[in-house]
Amino acid sequence: MRSTASASAEAFPKRLYSRNGAAADSRTLSREESQAIIGRALKMSTADAIEVTLSGGYTGNTRFAANQMSTSGGVENANLVAVSSFGPKHAAVTTNAFSDEALRRTVSESERLARLAPDDPEAMPSLSQQSYSSVDAYFEGTALLSAEDRARAALTALEPARASGDLTAAGYIVTGTAATAIGNSAGLFAYHRSSNANYTLTVRTTDGTGSGWAGAEHNDWSKLDVRDISARAIQKARLSRNPVAIEPGRYTVILEPQAVGDLVQLIAFYADARAADEGRSPFVKQGGGNKIGEKIVDSKVTLISDPVDAEMLAQPFDGDGLALGRQVWIENGVLKQLYYSRFWGKKQNRAPTGSPSSIKMLGGSSTPDAMIASTPRGILVTRLWYLREVDPRTILYTGLTRDGTFLIENGKITKAVRNLRFNESPLFMLNNLEAMSQPIRLAGTEAGGAVVMPAIKVRDFNFTSLSEAV
Repeated sequence: MRSTASASAEAFPKRLYSRNGAAADSRTLSREESQAIIGRALKMSTADAIEVTLSGGYTGNTRFAANQMSTSGGVENANLVAVSSFGPKHAAVTTNAFSDEALRRTVSESERLARLAPDDPEAMPSLSQQSYSSVDAYFEGTALLSAEDRARAALTALEPARASGDLTAAGYIVTGTAATAIGNSAGLFAYHRSSNANYTLTVRTTDGTGSGWAGAEHNDWSKLDVRDISARAIQKARLSRNPVAIEPGRYTVILEPQAVGDLVQLIAFYADARAADEGRSPFVKQGGGNKIGEKIVDSKVTLISDPVDAEMLAQPFDGDGLALGRQVWIENGVLKQLYYSRFWGKKQNRAPTGSPSSIKMLGGSSTPDAMIASTPRGILVTRLWYLREVDPRTILYTGLTRDGTFLIENGKITKAVRNLRFNESPLFMLNNLEAMSQPIRLAGTEAGGAVVMPAIKVRDFNFTSLSEAV
């Protein structure tokens, strides 16, 4: 059960600001501030157990469209969730104010609701203190990036689009910081602070026939080459003008990293051991059990999660405070593990793993240019869009190509083609793998964390129909 309590913002910790208005220290709660607030809430509890989660941060954003700036803003927020438990009964209450009065009311309300709640048959005892990996995901240069900095980045797309006379640019730049802290009455305390920068850009031709997209994301703003992102989207828009129709069917396809991520990240959503053990998963073994230990994709495929990986820098604990380390889901094509919640791990006598907070597919030695050069006839795909589940038992999805789809003939891109609808599963696709590039961090993902993918070349990708949409 969940309720909400709020009070005035007078309880927020004071911030120090430099002369230009940027935060001199941070616009997120520090470890010390978080521990102090959580500690105050824990002391107010009379429940059998209490868990307090504190999260918040700052985001600055700049939007532009129709070749002009449209909005720029910043949001600072924080909230606290108190979950009180009496045996198997529990309830949560949220507040965005941290005075003693607000915290006392929040804790008291969560206890009142918990007493009224039905028993939870899957309730678990509070976690004791965990040992967490050290993940340095916070970069001062990203945290203190100004609106002027974002505007200068936007101009790398706006200026050439305006000068062209036949291109229109629209994009979104968002940067900021975030912190999450968890504490409970069993002595657990976890804290993670991060920064993030994300730039996505769509460029259209004014005749309405061409569209190009590019994007990038990293914890460190300095890792984003904004000029390259803008140049790639502009080039895609120009190349994709006046696309031609081709016959749907099975093609050799080169998927750029973003398109690979659009499909491959879906595997993480289905890697729940409980779903497999209960027969509701693509990883169910015929006759019972799961497919751990079986080869399920091409032997070139290895899929991992690792909070300390320099390309992911993810939170090293899950929503319960359970420590997350390096996890290998698929290694050399073999399913190595599925993830176990605390409840299901206990039921199955397996150690809980927590769910992945990031995902990475290790790459190969090829490049997109080499893949194109080695292809007598095929299709190059920039990214996928509007994905919808068709069959959860095989991770079969349907969707569309978007923002740059091109025909390859005799090792060269020869023309833009109209967008195509596909029916495909990442498991089917990764069984037809021919080549991979080195992986890169993606922007515009659905996984809720870092996604790092290579470009790949695959056989027999299934296109089912053409689309009139640009």
